[in-house]
Amino acid sequence: MRLGSTITLKPTRSYVAKQGTTTSGVSCAGFATAWRLEVPGRPPLTIHDTRWDNGERDVVLQQPPLLPEMPAALANLHGRHRAGITEIAPGRHRIMAYLSLPQPAGRPKQKRSLTTAQLAEGCGAEHLRDLVARPGVSLSPSFALTEPQDMEKFQHALGFQDEDRETPVIAYVLTRLMPTLKHTDWVPGD
Repeated sequence: MRLGSTITLKPTRSYVAKQGTTTSGVSCAGFATAWRLEVPGRPPLTIHDTRWDNGERDVVLQQPPLLPEMPAALANLHGRHRAGITEIAPGRHRIMAYLSLPQPAGRPKQKRSLTTAQLAEGCGAEHLRDLVARPGVSLSPSFALTEPQDMEKFQHALGFQDEDRETPVIAYVLTRLMPTLKHTDWVPGD
């Protein structure tokens, strides 16, 4: 699938055995679906959507054994700012739409309370509108993304159906990676 004119996101492996720590801090085993984010002329980035044996699930930028050359702001996102996925109703899940924003000193800072306009700007307004337009996907609190409100800050969440394997990974890319990808010109023009 394409995100904008230059970004391609595709699943590469459907079962990657994992051992690690869940978002709640529990040591656990599980498996991940590996996704590859490709931008022409740049090293690919690997994203894992992990389902842990204890029932937890998260999405994270996976750190490879040998990190290719890239801006420090992007390198500092590997293995950090995981996005937990929680069930909100039978067959329905959510991922919080927190932005990981690059900082002058290096490591990104996670911004949780945002106006809808700030969220749209950080993700890319068109990308966010396309994501929310997918079948079964919702943004809460719900505001018109054609003219996002810029008055009140909220913790936004993206809801999706259990069988939707793409939405949580796209949401992760838009919220956790896109601000840094834009800041470092990793994705010029997107």
